[in-house]
Amino acid sequence: MDKPIVIVIEGPTASGKTSLSIELAKKVNGEIVCADSMQIYKEMNIGTAKVTSKEMQGIKHYVMDFVSPDERFSVADYKKEAKKAIKDIIEKGKIPIVVGGTGLYIDALIYEIDYKEQKTDLAYRKKLEEEAETIGLEELYKRAEQIDVEAAHKISKTDKKRIIRILEIYHTTGKTKTELETESRQKPPEYDYKVFALTWERQTLYERINQRVDQMIEQGLIEEVENIWKKYTYFPTAMQALGYKEVVEYLEKKLTKEEMIEKIKMETRRYAKRQLTWFRKNKQVIWLAGENKMEDNIRTIWEVIRSEERNKG
Repeated sequence: MDKPIVIVIEGPTASGKTSLSIELAKKVNGEIVCADSMQIYKEMNIGTAKVTSKEMQGIKHYVMDFVSPDERFSVADYKKEAKKAIKDIIEKGKIPIVVGGTGLYIDALIYEIDYKEQKTDLAYRKKLEEEAETIGLEELYKRAEQIDVEAAHKISKTDKKRIIRILEIYHTTGKTKTELETESRQKPPEYDYKVFALTWERQTLYERINQRVDQMIEQGLIEEVENIWKKYTYFPTAMQALGYKEVVEYLEKKLTKEEMIEKIKMETRRYAKRQLTWFRKNKQVIWLAGENKMEDNIRTIWEVIRSEERNKG
């Protein structure tokens, strides 16, 4: 039996995924499944570049804007929600379009990775949190690198949450995060994923990122973060988002406004570089040049889909 086709559009931050996916959805009778680990959170709109109702142009979006900033949301949670959304879209006779820049979320779908929930050792986590403050995050990263070099090299040396996660998994299971992911890829994918990725000339992408950050500040990013910061006493993941943690540092008077803006730009550029490294590991990706006209990229995607349908027929 032929598997239904699911289109995936990935790419670094500020590469134009949102506008491409909406125009594509209009052309192919599609609906969009978000694959962004921060756009899932309510109230976090400006800093995550969340698509607005007006920008959606009537195209329904799933797995977005439904988790409170003080709640945890795992990759396993995402996979469950995304699979449900994909099924609903297919049952409507429409084409699902998975769109986002969170490689971990996308890989969970296209490789059918089964992320089993490990019991959290809260005492061990507290110990790691304290060590991050006392001996420094750099030391914890080195420790994570020694345990699981592949997983460590996929993340930033300043990503406290994911560094601690690598250490926690090994502490809890005796296996590395990479080993567990390899073991979990036993099931064949449920759908025929056609994966496309947007890429730009590096300097052009960095300029787009810098412009976006300036725009976010103008739109009220500082006020958005301040409201969440005051409203919630506990935000385990949300405030680790790019742009949000830097604004918190500014609100705590650890950075000047100029330093904060420059740090957001720098960290976002670094993040974009890591995203591209991650996406390039997937050999089935069809690369689209961001500089191309929108119509050219839509035509390329449509030709791949039509060709696949003819082969199946």
